[in-house]
Amino acid sequence: MQTIVLAYSGGLDTTAIIPWLKENYECQVAAVCVDVGQEADWAAVKQRALDTGAKSCTVVDARKEYVEGYVWPALKANALYEDRYLLGTSTARPLIAKKLVEAARKEKAKAVAHGATGKGNDQVRFDLGIMAFAPDLEIIAPWRIWKLKSRDDEIRYLQRRKLPVPMKKRESYSRDDNLWHISHEGLELEDPANEPDLKRMLKMTVPPEKAPNKPEYVEIEFAAGIPVAVNGKKMDGVTLIQTLNRLGGAHGVGIVDLVENRVVGMKSRGVYETPGGSILYYAHQELEHICLDRQTYAFKQQVGQKLAEVIYGGLWFTPLREALSAFVDSTQKTVSGTVRVKLYKGSVSSAGVNSPYSLYNASIASFTTGELYHHADAKGFIRLYGLPVLVRALMEGGVKAGNAK
Repeated sequence: MQTIVLAYSGGLDTTAIIPWLKENYECQVAAVCVDVGQEADWAAVKQRALDTGAKSCTVVDARKEYVEGYVWPALKANALYEDRYLLGTSTARPLIAKKLVEAARKEKAKAVAHGATGKGNDQVRFDLGIMAFAPDLEIIAPWRIWKLKSRDDEIRYLQRRKLPVPMKKRESYSRDDNLWHISHEGLELEDPANEPDLKRMLKMTVPPEKAPNKPEYVEIEFAAGIPVAVNGKKMDGVTLIQTLNRLGGAHGVGIVDLVENRVVGMKSRGVYETPGGSILYYAHQELEHICLDRQTYAFKQQVGQKLAEVIYGGLWFTPLREALSAFVDSTQKTVSGTVRVKLYKGSVSSAGVNSPYSLYNASIASFTTGELYHHADAKGFIRLYGLPVLVRALMEGGVKAGNAK
């Protein structure tokens, strides 16, 4: 029998997909779980896959690769989709697709499957990632072809076959979590007029009004745009993000309620928790403010916005993404130093920044006249800088004078 490799999460969708694949393709299913930092009891997930009919279930620890190869490039670019989304799911899906292909090659599989729906962004990210590494593999996305229409249908499908159902309640959000974030969709969020029920929803972060009444100060050290230490303690990327998630989560930092434009054309609403990521984005940008010159910083903002669109759209494994990241990397050579931030009631604010590559010069910026800057020089600069304004004013004055005659 042929083997189909399935991107398995242990949730309702992929649990239902295992028997569906076996029934419709007369195949064996090799389940592959890619650990990118999501909260999961992997032993229970593996057992569930086997109990549901998978021939095997493998957990791939990709946390280090996820942080260093996917999260840090987005952070260095300050890439934000539609000004607010820190790309938690978007950065993880390409890596999962890559690991799925690696598993398919080991299994000598002819096809891979995933549980993304036909309405979402993830189908684009999975499909394009798989195509980039294995254009020969068939991609099976059951949600695009099966007759099941809802989660209730999936539950009944499993119950009829006396298979374990991982979801017992209808009253739950659709969530995706990894080391970088947790996303929430569904229930009251499907109506943009509703306020999100944060007390029921949040997993990693407290509602800001429930955060401590006393602020907390955190110092983050960067080396060439990459965070390397928190409060003076050197850490690997995974530990550093976990540490900042705890600190930021305790102070209600990083909650985003966003109606966004999906790749497939529709608008959707989600609430995102990204406490550690929000702290890092803020601190990194504060450091860039003193380390990058005006023109580089301005153009990098455009590159960061474009990179966010590319990542969100599933185009990670493309020459354009590589070129954009190469530009960003070239700007980060001097983005080193320490940033002190204050966390308080959902906010992050600056409490000081220092860098050996700082372009801030006190003798120039100070109100006290120094040797490097002479006030009188400004007059000639302003006249030349404003020459187009002057010429236009003279032209308009001449035209008006001519009309008066």
